[in-house]
Parts: sequence; C-alpha cells; structure tokens
Amino acid sequence: MPTLVSLGSVVSCSFGSAPMPMIVPPEAPMLLENLPAATIFDFVPLENIPAFGMCSSLANPEVEAATIAAEGVLTPMPCMPATASPWFPGSPIVLIEGKPALCTGSMCQCDWLGEIGIEQPGQETVGTEG
Repeated sequence: MPTLVSLGSVVSCSFGSAPMPMIVPPEAPMLLENLPAATIFDFVPLENIPAFGMCSSLANPEVEAATIAAEGVLTPMPCMPATASPWFPGSPIVLIEGKPALCTGSMCQCDWLGEIGIEQPGQETVGTEG
C-alpha cells in the first residue's frame, strides 16, 4: 500500500536542481502523525509546489532565452513551477473530504515538462487499527 503524504514531505522535479519540502496547508482537515495530510489538489505553484532551485528545461521560456543568449550552451534559470493540474493518481481508497489523499507513486506535471514526484512522504509509519 502506498504511503500517504503529509507536511514534511520532500518532492523533486526532473528538471529542478534540488529537492524541496512540499507545502501542505496547516489547516488540512486530516492529520498523519500530527502533521497535515495532503490531497491530490495540493498542486498550486509556490503555495504547495515549491521552487526547485534552478530549472534546466528548454521548454521553460527563461531557460530557452538564456540558452540562446549563451550561443546554445544550456543555461539553467531559477525554477518557477507551473503546475496546472492535480497530482495523479492519488490514493484509490483514502479520501480526505471527498478528495483522494496524496500518496507515494503520485506525480504532478509541470508545464515546462518536468515530472514532480515524492521523494519522502513526510511520515514515518503506516498502520491500521482493527
């Protein structure tokens, strides 16, 4: 079973230079190990999805312009995430206020063609009480 994602998780982008902590609103309706839990709808740039240092995607207009100015030498520029759609697939069984919980194995697509994934889910244990 995938691990659910909470505040304290670490995410990375395939075109970013550094993994960063994901931002989960403190007012999230569900807690995991006393930390706010994320849903697939926590994908807003800079509100939930952090900047990943430097971006090296030529689909990013700033990287493209800097690379052209450097006569074709790839020139990374500061990351400005551009996510327009939710994480997917999310948890198939855990819902938080009717929204699928975010879990390991989910990804989010950046408009600059980067794939954002979960490196560390932010919680240490997973269990069920019966």
